[in-house]
Amino acid sequence: MDMSFSPEDIAFRKEVRGWIAEAMPSDLAAKAAVDGNFSHDESMRWHKILYEKGWIAPHWPKEVGGPGLDVTKRFILSEELELAGAPQLSPFGLHMVGPLLIQFGNDAQTARFLPKILAGEEVWCQGYSEPNAGSDLASLKLRAEDDGDGNFILNGQKTWTTYAQYADWIFLLVRTDPDVKKQAGISFLLADMKSDGVEAKPFLTTGGTPAFCETFFENVKVPKENLVGPLNGGWTMAKALLGHERTLIAAVGLSSRAIRRVKRIAAETEANGRPLLEDPDVRARIARLEIKLEGLRMQNYRALASASLGHAPGPESSILKLRGSEILQQSLELAMDVMGHNSLEWFNGEGTVPAIERWVPSAFNYTRATTIYGGSNEIQKNIISKFLLGLPTK
Repeated sequence: MDMSFSPEDIAFRKEVRGWIAEAMPSDLAAKAAVDGNFSHDESMRWHKILYEKGWIAPHWPKEVGGPGLDVTKRFILSEELELAGAPQLSPFGLHMVGPLLIQFGNDAQTARFLPKILAGEEVWCQGYSEPNAGSDLASLKLRAEDDGDGNFILNGQKTWTTYAQYADWIFLLVRTDPDVKKQAGISFLLADMKSDGVEAKPFLTTGGTPAFCETFFENVKVPKENLVGPLNGGWTMAKALLGHERTLIAAVGLSSRAIRRVKRIAAETEANGRPLLEDPDVRARIARLEIKLEGLRMQNYRALASASLGHAPGPESSILKLRGSEILQQSLELAMDVMGHNSLEWFNGEGTVPAIERWVPSAFNYTRATTIYGGSNEIQKNIISKFLLGLPTK
């Protein structure tokens, strides 16, 4: 298994890095330089810039609008975007439902939805978790009942529907057969967020972002043509989609930037007459994080090498999710420690703290969720023990 980059790959990385520096508008670049929070509109502006370049969906096949990049170049492009602090694009269309439609959708569905996802003309959100169905996702209760007239009628609730208030469409796991084993009675549906009976209620996070919503469905009519895959076959698609999501959560580039930011803050913050970066305890904590990150990077490269041989993400993606989410959290925890009292001032307005520190507390609060979404880390440990280590389960 070759985990080294070819001269061609290295040249592509240089091309990507140079293009990002030239293409990113100055206002977005200024915010990227201090790892600021980007608004939905700012993220969509960057989406359309990448679309014009042809790099918006590097992992999509060329025949459905992708750029035709190989696995390694796709990884390089994604990593360089993270390292540049570029606005993070909504993953729900590009990385989740789009690839799922490519794999499981029919011709009418791919023709209807894929071009608009690519162009940024329709925004998607994910309807998986419910108030009593999070990591135990198969316990979901949102009902989809056949009305006998070519439609499903939806009643129930989803929660943690990220940025549902901006979404045009939602992909849903729904209960279509309540009388069978719980995984067996689930289907995968696409619903228009503008349908009568759909209501998304945003709620403010402790980090000050309106990231999450509770989404309610009351007698919502969804045409049967929006069923993806077979009736009651949604669990297979859910597992495939979550494998890709867990690989994304590895976020090696984001953690690299977070650790770099810790160093900058520590170099500019004095304690006892000298920069914190010279403090042995601070340096040791940074070093431990960098060692962990390098191990994660190598595991990511192993997954990359495996993918280049045609292997789909398997239970190994749980390792990436588990360690990646922990390292990102720990990086921001260290940044908060280094900032001291400044870490309490993120609601006090621009200019209150140095620009490099301004967005740290918000990110720290938001990333409390990284060990939960995409399947909690406790669930990932179960997957690793069962499918990779072969340990017995109770």
